[in-house]
Amino acid sequence: MSCFICPVCRAGLSRNEKTYTCDNGHSFDISKSGYVNLLMLSGKGRQHGDDREMIRARSDFLKRGFYDRLSLEICKCAEKHSKEDVFVIDAGCGECKYTADISDYLESVGKQNTVLGIDISKDALSAAKPRSKKLHLAVASSSAMPVADEACDVLINIFSPFCASEFLRVLKPGGVVIRAYPLARHLWELKELIYDTPYENPEPDMSECGFEIVEQVSARYKMELSSNDEVMSLFKMTPYYYRTGPDDKKKLEEIQHLTCSAEFGIVVYKKII
Repeated sequence: MSCFICPVCRAGLSRNEKTYTCDNGHSFDISKSGYVNLLMLSGKGRQHGDDREMIRARSDFLKRGFYDRLSLEICKCAEKHSKEDVFVIDAGCGECKYTADISDYLESVGKQNTVLGIDISKDALSAAKPRSKKLHLAVASSSAMPVADEACDVLINIFSPFCASEFLRVLKPGGVVIRAYPLARHLWELKELIYDTPYENPEPDMSECGFEIVEQVSARYKMELSSNDEVMSLFKMTPYYYRTGPDDKKKLEEIQHLTCSAEFGIVVYKKII
């Protein structure tokens, strides 16, 4: 039996060489990139989740190590708040940089781990192909995950919607959510270049029904971007790129160096109901 359940009938799925199947006859093909599409949304041909340009930019930026400090803090939290044999879900995993980092880190400290990556974007999971052999990947919504009740020890939530009721459903009693979010002045210098009046990121309400906060940490440091390619990759992987007019976008075309703030908050929640 695999880690996934059928999105149609909720029965367990068994993995074969090229498909996942359930006892009720539902079958789902495994893509050449190694993921299975278990998304049950209407709208054939519609783009769900991040598009290729954003994914390409994010992949290019992250491979340069600029967010490795954030990844390490998340990995440390996963180690601290898990047992020796741990089932992890990365809800909104994107191209699985953090997902793979967590699996590698847990293995390096001697913890057996099963790690699922779930994202609504097929393009994102296609980009995860180099990491897919060790991960279990599915196109699905974080608000309706193809995972059994109380299956998960640790759930990762990085810059993605916090689907409290669904997270509570899939977490074991006492399981944890590790949530990462941008602090007030994250990417402040980039905003100063683009906007006449930049604004700070709003502080999210950290309280979540059914959870208690058991740890809060932060990561603050400066990134040295040394080429226009790096500057533009950072810009294109953010929502600002899609909310910024052509004139403001042009302000970055000649920027060859940028010292930019990376400021992240990390909250660990424990399931209490």
